[in-house]
Amino acid sequence: MTLILLAALAALIYLLAFCHRPASWPKTGVKTVSVAALALVALIGGAPWLLWLALALCAVGDYLLSRDSEATFLVGVGAFAAGHLAYIALFLTTLGADVSHMSSGVYLVAIAALFLYGAGMMTLLYRKAGALRFAVMGYVPIILGMGLAAMAVPILGPLAWVLPAACLFMLSDSVLAAELFLLPDGHRLRRVTPFVVWSTYWLAQLGFTLAYTPL
Repeated sequence: MTLILLAALAALIYLLAFCHRPASWPKTGVKTVSVAALALVALIGGAPWLLWLALALCAVGDYLLSRDSEATFLVGVGAFAAGHLAYIALFLTTLGADVSHMSSGVYLVAIAALFLYGAGMMTLLYRKAGALRFAVMGYVPIILGMGLAAMAVPILGPLAWVLPAACLFMLSDSVLAAELFLLPDGHRLRRVTPFVVWSTYWLAQLGFTLAYTPL
């Protein structure tokens, strides 16, 4: 519980003091601690190893993306992609996970919506992402795959956190992509996008931690 409070405190400090500011070492430290502490919660708390691996990879991604350079951006995207692959493996190997129910009803609508959304985002980002377009093109299917895999997890007990958390993660990445590549400099939405990106992202990581870690 102490580590969760530490993670929450770091996340709140980052939200209020750093997420809208340029790169700095204090910003990097607070951002990294807020997710690394959750990885420690998962490790110490006896959660599946795929959870703490995913959280640790995302913490590495946070560190790299907070440095605001093209080189660290590409490696950071790779770290997050690996984290999402770990989440996909975690969700699909969760006890009671079932993909068969995704072939009917509301799940088919959700899957179709995700594919259409992904195709639209990839089209826009291909035009706007410049030299980073291929890294972004590779990342979008992986984050959508994480969302699809989350649908297979049974909505029972703490596992009910998984699907909402996955939706928050996809929302965070979508807003971040818009901020980085689609919104013009000086656009009024840029005043709020850093707060939306961070709050949805960290709450998603907290949701995954709560879903799989005995407390």
